[in-house]
Amino acid sequence: MKKAKKNIETNSKKTDSLSRRSFLSKTALAAGAISIVPRHVLGRGFVAPSDKVNLGYIGLGKQSITLSNAFLENTDEAQIVAGSDVWTTKNDWFKAHVSKLYADKRKQNNYKGLTTTGNYLEILERDDIDAVVVATPDHWHAIQAIGAMEAGKHVYCEKPLTLKIQEGIDMVSTVKKTGKVLQTGSMQRSWATFQKATEMVRNGHLGDIKKVLVNVGDPAIPFNMDSQPVPSQIDWNQWCGPAPLLPYNERLAPQESKAFFPDWRLFSETGGGILTDWGAHMFDIAQWGLGMDRTGPVKFIPPADRKAVRGMQMFYENGVEMVHEDFGRGWGVRFIGTKGNLDISRSYLETDPPKILKSQVTDKEGLKSRGNHYQNWIDAIKKGTPLISDVEIGHRSASVGNICNIGYQLGRTLEWDPKKEKFIGDSEANKMKSRKNRKY
Repeated sequence: MKKAKKNIETNSKKTDSLSRRSFLSKTALAAGAISIVPRHVLGRGFVAPSDKVNLGYIGLGKQSITLSNAFLENTDEAQIVAGSDVWTTKNDWFKAHVSKLYADKRKQNNYKGLTTTGNYLEILERDDIDAVVVATPDHWHAIQAIGAMEAGKHVYCEKPLTLKIQEGIDMVSTVKKTGKVLQTGSMQRSWATFQKATEMVRNGHLGDIKKVLVNVGDPAIPFNMDSQPVPSQIDWNQWCGPAPLLPYNERLAPQESKAFFPDWRLFSETGGGILTDWGAHMFDIAQWGLGMDRTGPVKFIPPADRKAVRGMQMFYENGVEMVHEDFGRGWGVRFIGTKGNLDISRSYLETDPPKILKSQVTDKEGLKSRGNHYQNWIDAIKKGTPLISDVEIGHRSASVGNICNIGYQLGRTLEWDPKKEKFIGDSEANKMKSRKNRKY
């Protein structure tokens, strides 16, 4: 198996590709009439308006099935042509599922099928693949997303975008360097209820926001499961990859036939706990409603009880407080304002007093015109239109949860500089922004 650190593309190729893009952009603007451009003219990684976006999936667990359904149901401008997983059985499972989806969707009768591989680098090396969907465990996200962009691919990356803060900083930098389009899989931003809720908050329907409660799960813990025999169908070394080589346990990485979701998200070696797993959704909504998408809290105060798994207080520069707190309604967000409160989750949107919810909401940001989360990404690739959840948004939302994990672990107040993205006067916390990856 090839090493995942392989440099996919030389600097000269990157420069050449970007130069072609710049030339074509200026030419199209000047001519004002170019609507169909062959793929080979655009160069590696760029898609003509007339072409379908060819997708390769990296990570073929349960979420890949959800995302394959989502793309086929929500856009006719993309097709799945490849998949990769370290499980041989998951490669077969994904291929059978997607093939059936296309067989059932008769208007895709010219579909030529897909191939699978145990080595995701083979997907990055293919010139016919325009974009990748990264749905691996969190500890792989940054390496695979950055590698894909450096190989000329656009990226749809599952949330939380990163496991460590520095990974997000590097992903933002790579998007700027390569010009690639990265959509974060925070699909709640494309749901009408969350759009309405955040518009109400941002338009002042609750008055001035004083406090926000965010209820999500526990912080990450070190891996603590018993060792089990490694199934013959999985390359366990590559599954662990940059993480420590952990003992295998089916709860950590189950076969596709298992009904439960994997527990890798609970452990600090491979995830950020449910704090980041659901925090990437709910902290994201809090940041959006507060207008803090490009920044974050400046102070994090953990609870006095070092064993507590709730109670982290966060303060923004404008004085608004956000608390990781269970307000008794499941995973969700409560905005508390001078005129009333608003509760939002996947199962409810309510205000106190109720009359606030009946007030007229203005779509000032044009959210409803951006389409669904999946078509929005395809449109951004083909037309250059704005993303609903770009790399900076995904990184900043993930950072909130990642900093909370550091705060719970250290048990002391952290001062955070969102502009420099570093802790103030705390070298130990700054070292925890990243980790040394294992050689695999």
